[in-house]
Amino acid sequence: MQKPYRIGQIVPSSNTTMETEIPAMLMARQTILPERFTFHSSRMRMKNVVKEELAAMDGESDRCALELSDARVDVLGYACLVAIMAMGHGYHRTSAARLKAHTAANGADAPVVTSAGALIDGLKVIGAKRIVVVAPYMKPLTELVVDYIRNEGFEVVDYRALEIPDNLAVGLHDPALLPAIVAQMDTSQIDAIVLSACVQMPSLSAIAKVEALTGKPVITAAVATTYAMLKQLKLETRVPGAGALLSGAY
Repeated sequence: MQKPYRIGQIVPSSNTTMETEIPAMLMARQTILPERFTFHSSRMRMKNVVKEELAAMDGESDRCALELSDARVDVLGYACLVAIMAMGHGYHRTSAARLKAHTAANGADAPVVTSAGALIDGLKVIGAKRIVVVAPYMKPLTELVVDYIRNEGFEVVDYRALEIPDNLAVGLHDPALLPAIVAQMDTSQIDAIVLSACVQMPSLSAIAKVEALTGKPVITAAVATTYAMLKQLKLETRVPGAGALLSGAY
């Protein structure tokens, strides 16, 4: 029997969603494909989604990478999109390279994906150019995220900032509200919907409904991170109920 793949995640201390949505997707995948997974996390302190706390938190990611490499995880995900994007254009490449160097120095050379880089790459994989974005952040941080995405070559036609500063409250946002939020946006001339540009805002249960209502592919930070992890593990990128990117078509 093949040993399970160990999925490592670096998460903000107040984050509760990535440790539910990524396991939920990979457990759903286990119903149709043979690979098995176990899940392991290390935490960086952060309670309020403000630039100062995000910068301080990012500094802890090096320690987290080392801790997870002690567990010999097979892939490592940096599960905070806005912390990366708040550090300046293209920082997801810098962060991933630095964290991977730590795992290699610890004799446990595991690939590192960031949710920020995974979202950018996922949009490229599905061929999206024009998108709309839903994010839970305050407006200035949302605009920073939108600017980061635009700098990577995408046209953000519209966006919604839900303005929830407390990270625990973000994790409690009801995903059933997301279809109505998207319905307020003009999605007729776009290529894809970023339903949650945040790994803490739950969205998995709303993906199929929003795809059905709009006829557009829906991607989230958690879905993109799962896709990127499966790619790094050289496994089939297929998860039932997780939208176009994980349909198996890519």
